[in-house]
Amino acid sequence: MKPRCIQPGNGTRMQYCLAMLALIWYVFKTTIPSNGFGNRFASMIIAGNWKMNLTRQEAVALTTAVIPAASDNLGIILFPPSILIDTVRDHLASGNGNGGEGIALGGQDSHAAASGPHTGDIAAPMLREAGCTWVLLGHSERRADHGETSAMVAAKAVQAIAHDLAPMICVGESLDDRQSGRAGDVVEHQLRDSLTGVEPGACFAIAYEPIWAIGTGKTAGSDDIAQMHGHIRSVLTSINADHAGVPILYGGSVKPGNAGDIFDQQHVDGALVGGASLDADQFLSIIRSARSRA
Repeated sequence: MKPRCIQPGNGTRMQYCLAMLALIWYVFKTTIPSNGFGNRFASMIIAGNWKMNLTRQEAVALTTAVIPAASDNLGIILFPPSILIDTVRDHLASGNGNGGEGIALGGQDSHAAASGPHTGDIAAPMLREAGCTWVLLGHSERRADHGETSAMVAAKAVQAIAHDLAPMICVGESLDDRQSGRAGDVVEHQLRDSLTGVEPGACFAIAYEPIWAIGTGKTAGSDDIAQMHGHIRSVLTSINADHAGVPILYGGSVKPGNAGDIFDQQHVDGALVGGASLDADQFLSIIRSARSRA
């Protein structure tokens, strides 16, 4: 005789079904990488890096505009300033009546330590507890403004993964690097050094952002993007065959006018959008362009 609490029949069939559904959902959630999309990776990922911008009211308005764009075949990630994470999280949870389940939340940086005397920094467990499933690491502005090295990025990535955050690791060359023909070598060294200690099977993404194209209005040519993304794919595979399918996003003055051409290039799995992600109309236009190619 089965215990009455799980035995179908006698008025308990509904409870039994609900219990089984809860068990299935628990197993499903705990056996996939925690990227916030409900699968290993969406076919296209559009990430909005808000950087050091927006008031709380502006964040709510922008989140409200983005929520209806969520869909099963497209991953959307929002990287708000840390002080706005709770606001965006709560607004996504409420969905404003439209549902925000398909939109993931990420931090713009996290420390290599889980806790400690690091004034002004944020630890990976703090971001995870706040509702983040992603964290942006190694952005060129962090590398330039805070002297972050690829070794530091690697330590942060390992810590993030240990606390169930998927790092989006940024790499990219300077204008001098490209003009001197060293772009490929520079990016390869950044990749290898930034992934030191990252185990096979870890959930992460790469964002290629040519430094000379960030916030300048300049964009790498289609051939340059395709060539570099193919190079990154090759390097990832050479590091470990398990990394072959890691998403590679392009970031560098992505706008509605050039997004379609960027997404048409081989090995481009989405975009890390900066300035255009602060404008709802522009960001939604980029999302629509990605969805049509997902």
